[in-house]
This record gives sequence, C-alpha cells and structure tokens, in this order.
Amino acid sequence: MVDDDLSDVPGASTVRGDVVTPSGVLHDGAVVVDGGWIAWVGPAGAAPVRDLPPPPPAGTLVLPGLVDLHCHGGGGASFPDATGADEVRRAADEHARHGTTTLVASLVTAPREVLLARTDLLARAADAGVVAGIHLEGPFLSRARCGAQHPQHMVTGDADLVRELAAAARGHLVSMTVAPEVPGVADGGDDVLAALVGAGALPSVGHTDASAEEVEAAITRAFDLLATSARARGPRATATHLFNGMRPLHHRDPGPVAACLAAASRGELVVELVADGTHLAPATVRAVMDLVGPDGAVLVTDAVAAAGMPDGDYRLGPRAVRVADGVARVLEDVPGGARGTGAIAGGVAHLLDVVRTTVAGGVPMVDAVRAASATPAQVLGRHDVGALVAGRRADLVVTIDLLEPVRVMRAGVWIT
Repeated sequence: MVDDDLSDVPGASTVRGDVVTPSGVLHDGAVVVDGGWIAWVGPAGAAPVRDLPPPPPAGTLVLPGLVDLHCHGGGGASFPDATGADEVRRAADEHARHGTTTLVASLVTAPREVLLARTDLLARAADAGVVAGIHLEGPFLSRARCGAQHPQHMVTGDADLVRELAAAARGHLVSMTVAPEVPGVADGGDDVLAALVGAGALPSVGHTDASAEEVEAAITRAFDLLATSARARGPRATATHLFNGMRPLHHRDPGPVAACLAAASRGELVVELVADGTHLAPATVRAVMDLVGPDGAVLVTDAVAAAGMPDGDYRLGPRAVRVADGVARVLEDVPGGARGTGAIAGGVAHLLDVVRTTVAGGVPMVDAVRAASATPAQVLGRHDVGALVAGRRADLVVTIDLLEPVRVMRAGVWIT
C-alpha cells in the first residue's frame, strides 16, 4: 500500500518532468520515490510532498529504466569473453550509466566447457544483482545463418546440455536462441524446447534457415509447453533479432520472418528488433511496430564490447570484430593474406540510443519506450521493473534534448 501523504516521509524524493508512462506522456508530472521504490506518479501540482522541485527545462523527460534482453557487452568488456566479475560489471555499468537498469547478459556459441564456465560466471553476477539473467545465443543454430557466430561450434540439439547449462545458471537462464530445423531442437518428446521450458527458460527462434512451416510448428510447441509449465516466466517465446540471422522474407518462401510476425500478432511470440539504424531500416521497424504493436516487440541492442567505445578491434567470443564508422563487422581472412570485414557483428549502441533512433524513424515515443521497458520486463517475468508505476522499483532515466541522458536512478539511487 502506497501512502497518499508523503510530505513527512524521511528520504522521500521527487523527480519532475514530462513523465512517460506505459500509456502516455504526463506533461509536468512527478515521480515520488521512497526507499528505493516508486511511491506515487501523477501531475506535479498534485504530488503529496511538501517540497516540490521547480519545473525543469522544457523538453525534460522522465522515462522508466530500460530493460535490454539481448546484450553481449559494452565499455570494452564482453560477456562471452569475460573471465572475472570485474569485466562483467564493467559491461553492465556501461549500459546502466546510459539508462539500462535491467540487463540480460548474452553469450555466443562456444564449446561446451566454455559455455558452462561463462554461464557460471554470469550466474554469480546475477546473484549479485549486476545482471538480470542470462541469454544463450546458441549453440543449436543454423550454420547457413551463422552471422557473426562461429559455425564450428554449432551442434545438434542436446536436451542434456540444456539441463547442464540451466544447472550452471542456477535459475538465471532467461532464454536460448535456437534454430527449429536443427535436429533435436523441436522434434517432440525430450527435445531442446522441452528442456528449456522445463528449466524455466524461454525458447527464442533465431539464426535459422527454417521454412515458415517449421517455425510455425516450433512456436506452437513452445507456446503449448509454456502454457502448461509452472516454471514459465511468461506465456510467450521470443524471436532473436527478427530479420537478422534469418532466411529473408520472400512471397513464395515466407520463412521465419512471416511465421514470427504472424505469431506475434496473435500474442504467441515477442519479436526482438535491433533498431539501431544499422541492423534494420526505419521503415522496417515502423512496419513491425504497426503490425504487432509495442506489446509484441522489444527493442534490444545486441551490443558488443565496443558499445560506448571508439572504433577499433574487439572480440566477440572466438571471433575478431572490427568497428569502423560505428558499425561492427567480423574480421575475415581474404585472398592475399589480408583481412577484410564480413557479417555485422552485433551493435555498438546503448538501448536509449536505440529508442532515440526508433522515435526518429517515426515510431511514437510511448510505443518505443514501452518496447524497451514494460514489454521486455513482461518477457522476463519481472513485475517490479519496466514502468513508472507506484509500487515498482525506482528505476528512472531523466533526459533532455531528444532523449539525451542526464541522470539515471536505479533502485532509488542516482548512479549518474
């Protein structure tokens, strides 16, 4: 129960600006924070506090802390390459300072022993509250759609390996990207989909060359498994960075994209969009948001170690990555002994940058923010974050001048 009169509550503080709620923008609103939690949200003039801050500069927005479901690193540190807690924290802090107060750490396809070691490390970081969970991007993926992932380490579906990884994650395994056409992934019985749902994790369709029919069948199976699982985080599986790492949409071969969009429009799936201006065209992002709405899509970064860093050379698991002009690509050997760049190797943006790009591309502010906060929080099964609503954790981002961050609060504490 939230106290209606907070004027004499020690430690209560008020943040004022145009407040972006899940359903609209409250002009000249206020968010009252007490003890790390949001105690009240409403018009500034009605705030139940004694000392109301003066109106901030025009254009000041108060957003909920953002929630990123797919991030490989930042600040020069990479989750797939981290060997200690300091590297994990450095990457998470890079994104937290830019408004991502809830972050899922993503790994890439790697040998079994590496995946188990990295999962254990990230589980310890999740225990400490540094990250909100673990996303495994592989290893049951299509070599034909490997993207920046190393095909050498991709294997057929193995339910026992899923259970080993889930045990190492100790309840923090959020999701795993899988290709439905890979044997053992979606065959029925004790397959990868069943093992994931049994472990409390969400299957995510991605890096796939499957037909529309194969993807439809896998989504239906995942939806049915989640509906009958007491451990399910939520009712919907996801699609890993829709369009990227998938067979392209064609009118005579609709493939994964059409199947995922149809499922999301029915409320059976949530699609990820790396809407950073590099992975997807603005018109593509607008079209998807029009089709499935902000409750059927989440904005993600797919960020690598280079996020927040200058152009240069970085690592993404076993792959060397070169960032030039703000775009990360895999370094590959080319004839003559030189090295050239190949597939896009993740993103270099923060989630607030992705929101800004999405809004600039024509998606309404409220929808873009919802797809980067409330909807991913729902996917995580987290009801304490993702929205500026009384009773939720006090995660706030104050921005000016077209979503440029000026202050970030996490659990009631200003971290910038």
